[in-house]
Amino acid sequence: MFPQLKHISNTKRSILIIGIVVLLAITFETFQQLYYIRRYELGDGVTFFALLKTQAYRWIIWLMLSFILIGYIRVRVSRKKTTQSILKLIGLIISLVIINIFIIALSSALFSNHTFSITDLFSEYIPFFTYQKAPIYTLGYIAISMILYLYFENEKLQIEVQELSELKSTNSKLYKQLSAQVDEKSTILNIKIGNKRKIIPVAHISWIEADDYCVKVHTTNSKTYTMRSSLKALEEKLSANFLRVHRKAIVNMDLAKELHLANASNVILHDDTKIPVSKSNLKTVKDFLDQY
Repeated sequence: MFPQLKHISNTKRSILIIGIVVLLAITFETFQQLYYIRRYELGDGVTFFALLKTQAYRWIIWLMLSFILIGYIRVRVSRKKTTQSILKLIGLIISLVIINIFIIALSSALFSNHTFSITDLFSEYIPFFTYQKAPIYTLGYIAISMILYLYFENEKLQIEVQELSELKSTNSKLYKQLSAQVDEKSTILNIKIGNKRKIIPVAHISWIEADDYCVKVHTTNSKTYTMRSSLKALEEKLSANFLRVHRKAIVNMDLAKELHLANASNVILHDDTKIPVSKSNLKTVKDFLDQY
């Protein structure tokens, strides 16, 4: 229903809906009064537009007082809904209806062809307009309350969504900054030994040797553990100080003490272990050592 309203802002949509409610109410009341006047022959020469003018100023008064309701709901929508807050809203609607009835009764009494009388005001005009206007005025304020409540709730949700979007953007930027600073390489190796798991800090690994479909992890305490993995997979996990010096060996260069460049190049570790360096990897090893 009304698909064209989807392209209108929430504020304009709410105003439009309230305007339609008021217009329908004025038109309905005008036709209703015209029917009673003609049906019961209460007057001659009464036209639709003459009645519409009379009804319009009364609904303008109603609409002006509704701004009090708008302000009240705007303040209250962000607070927790309780029985007390609902009772206060009902009390405000009843008060606005009473004020409406009094204003239109007073204006009708002042501008009538008869002499103004307080007695007539309270005995005739106020009871008449209470019976005629109170129900529809009350329903109108209830309708506006529901529309405004939904509108302000939607507005609040949009603000929260925007804040969450901005927070996500900020956190995303922060994550990227931290990712650039933090080394995400593994700090441990988890090796299965029988039914147990051995946790080895990578700082304790001196070098890793390829062994068919497995690797042998040599540690600084002279122990060796067999792990089902490949050198390539481990090379991607380990930090930059672990260099592939040979197709069958990765070395922890922090534990290297010498590089021999004889006929066959070798890396010498602190425990005097010799690990061959292939010609294809020699430049990488030299470049690493030149940094220090």
